[in-house]
Amino acid sequence: MIEYRVDDTGLAAAEFIAFANQVWKGDYDPDRTQSALERTLNITAYDGGTLVGALRILSDGYFFGTITELLVLPGYQKRGIGSRLLALAKEHTPTMLYFGAQPGVEAFYEKNGCRRSLAAYEIERRGNPGV
Repeated sequence: MIEYRVDDTGLAAAEFIAFANQVWKGDYDPDRTQSALERTLNITAYDGGTLVGALRILSDGYFFGTITELLVLPGYQKRGIGSRLLALAKEHTPTMLYFGAQPGVEAFYEKNGCRRSLAAYEIERRGNPGV
């Protein structure tokens, strides 16, 4: 049975990095990852003691919020975990949420009641972004 946690303040960098690397490989710095986790509302899904899904929200608490990522382990995808994480995000966010979607997953978000909005742009930081 999947256990969902809203505002998972106990989510540690080591656990999150091990999880994230199974979905979206990167060279994540543990200290910077911990700092990032402490600045977001972390909604997580666990199967037993194993982190299998996570959605993070960054918000100013009034005007703006964004989903920084929604990740579900490949072996747990298509089981409703991502949909439940999105539903919990809708229930517990203090603001409207904006986010970008990876190409090819737009139907997932639309199925979950999200609608297309503004186009997304990025400004890439010059030099080493630390990731």
